[in-house]
Amino acid sequence: MGEKVVADRFDLDARHRFRARLHACLEALETLLRENRFAGPRDRIGLEVELCLADARGAPRMVNEDVLARMASGDFQSELGQFTLELNMVPRRLSGRVFDDLAEELRIALGYADRMAGEFGAALVPTGVLPTITAEQMAPGTFSADDRYTLLNDQIMVARGERLSVDISGTETLRETFESIAPESACTSVQLHLQVTPERFAPTWNAAQAAAAAQIAVGANAPFVFGRELWHESRPPFFLQITDSRPPEHAAQGVRPRTWFGERWIDSAADLFEENIRYFPALLPLCGEEEPLDVLDAGGTPLLSELALHNGTVYRWNRPVYAVADGTPHLRVENRVLSTGPTVTDMVANAAFYYGLVRALADAEQPVWHRLPFAVAEDNFFAACRHGIGAELTWPGRTGGLEPRPAAELVLDVLLPLAADGLDAFGVAAADRDHYLGVIEGRCRRGVTGAGWQTRVYHQAVADGADRNDALRALVRRYSELARSDAPVHSWPDGT
Repeated sequence: MGEKVVADRFDLDARHRFRARLHACLEALETLLRENRFAGPRDRIGLEVELCLADARGAPRMVNEDVLARMASGDFQSELGQFTLELNMVPRRLSGRVFDDLAEELRIALGYADRMAGEFGAALVPTGVLPTITAEQMAPGTFSADDRYTLLNDQIMVARGERLSVDISGTETLRETFESIAPESACTSVQLHLQVTPERFAPTWNAAQAAAAAQIAVGANAPFVFGRELWHESRPPFFLQITDSRPPEHAAQGVRPRTWFGERWIDSAADLFEENIRYFPALLPLCGEEEPLDVLDAGGTPLLSELALHNGTVYRWNRPVYAVADGTPHLRVENRVLSTGPTVTDMVANAAFYYGLVRALADAEQPVWHRLPFAVAEDNFFAACRHGIGAELTWPGRTGGLEPRPAAELVLDVLLPLAADGLDAFGVAAADRDHYLGVIEGRCRRGVTGAGWQTRVYHQAVADGADRNDALRALVRRYSELARSDAPVHSWPDGT
C-alpha cells in the first residue's frame, strides 16, 4: 500500500463469530422463505437519488454537512464524499399516476435542496460523475463526517494490501492509483427498489439482470471521469476498480470482485445471499445482539442484521434486500444500474421503463433467461456501458435464436412495447405510461442520451478554442442550467 499502512481493526475471533452469525442468518432466511412468513403489500417502489454539489465554476463543493444541518428535512442524508447528498423517497404503490406524483415530489425536494445548497455557494448537479472532479481532490480528507466511511475504507485497504489502481481505456485512457476509496464518491446514481413476494423474487431479479444493458443504453450519463472521456457510462468499470478489495494476485486467480454483475440466473433470493457468504470475506464483521434462530424459534421475525450488513458491502448491480417493517419481513430488488440525471423527467422516464420492462419479462410464459445465456447478458451490459445508445445488444429473436441488434432498434421494436405491457399489468395510468415511455422513445429516435449530449458539448467547446478544464467547467454550467428546465435531455440544444 505504498508508505501507508492501515491496521485491521478486527481480530480472527471477531471474523469467526461474524461468519457463524452469517450462516445462522442464512438458515433463518431459508426457513422464512420455506414457511412463507412474508406478508404485506407487494409492487411497492422506492427511489434513492445521489446528487453532486458544485460551485459557480462547476467544481465540486465540499459542504454537504453544512447543507444538511441547514435543512429541515430528514429525507436527505450524506453520502461518501463531502460534495454529495442522497435523497430517499417515500415508498409508494406502483399504480395509477405514480410517476407524475413521483416527478412532482422529486422537483419539490430537489428544488428545496438546491436552495439550501445555494446558501453555501453550491448547486445540485444531477449526473453520474461530475466531469470537473480531479483525482487530486479525491483524498481521505474528503470523506463525509461518518465513521462508517472511514471504517469501510480501512477494511478495503487492509484486504487489498496495496494502493487501488484504476485503468480504463475508452475514447481516452485513465490510469491512476489511490491510497483510499475516496474516488468512489465521484459516482452518483439512482437506486430503484421494487418490493416483491418471495415467489416473484427470482423472476424479477433475473428480469432485471437481462434488462440492465437496455437501461444503460438509453440512460447513459457518465462519460467523463477525472476530466477524461472514457465510456458512455463510465461509472460501472470505475466503481468496480475503486472498490476492488482483491490483491492483484487474487484477481489473476479469478477471485470475484465485490462490484459484480453475477454469474448465473437464480431460483431463489437465498441463492444471492448464499453467494455473498461463500465468495466474499466480511469487510465489517460487527455482530449484533440478536440470535436469529432463537428469535425465529420464539415465533418472532429476525432482523438478520449481519446478513444485511454484509450484503451492503457486495455491490451487485441488482442487489437483494431483506428488511423488516412493522414486524413483517419483505424482499426487494434494488436496481443500482443508472446514473443520476439529467433531469427529473429523465429519471422518472428511466424508472418507468425499468419497472415496466422487468414486470413484462418476469411475467413472460417463455422467460428470456431460458433463452439468453447469462454470460451474454453480462456482455450486453458492458457493451452498453462502453457504447451507450450506439451499442449492439444480443437478444433472442422471433425464431428462437440469438440476434445482435442496435440498442435503439431493440428498445423501439421490442422492449418499449414490453415495458408498456408491464406498466399496464401494474395498473399504471395510460397518461403516465405514454408520457414517460415517450421520453425513452424520443432518446432512441434522436440517438441522444445524457452522455452523448455531454460529449458533444465538450467537443464543441474544445473546437471553439477552450482548453480541457475550461471546456469541462462550461459543460457543467450549461448542463446545470438545462437540468433545471426539466426538459428531457434529447430535446436539449447542443450549443453552449
